[in-house]
Amino acid sequence: MPHAEVKYSDDLSLDTPAMLAEIEAIILRHDAGAGACKGRAYPTSEYHHSHVTITVNLLVKPHRDEAFSTALLTDLEQRISAMIPQVCEFSFGLQYASPYYVTRRHSPH
Repeated sequence: MPHAEVKYSDDLSLDTPAMLAEIEAIILRHDAGAGACKGRAYPTSEYHHSHVTITVNLLVKPHRDEAFSTALLTDLEQRISAMIPQVCEFSFGLQYASPYYVTRRHSPH
């Protein structure tokens, strides 16, 4: 169950729902068993320089090795940066959760 966060200065016109959907689609092309990618976007009116920072968090799995990570990051960075219509600073990172991270569907008892 990957998670994606888009943090950006609010002077940028971004279609963050489309960006988050594209992130999920790209992850699933690389790893069909990854599941839905939970996404959130955080515009801010307080910033220094126009920027977008995107982080994708994944669980550690045996097949998610260096080659997988490099290919996924390359595809994500190229496709998502193409969706940004203005000049700005851009950062994109993959992060892997520690073994002490739990992710599951919550259902109240």
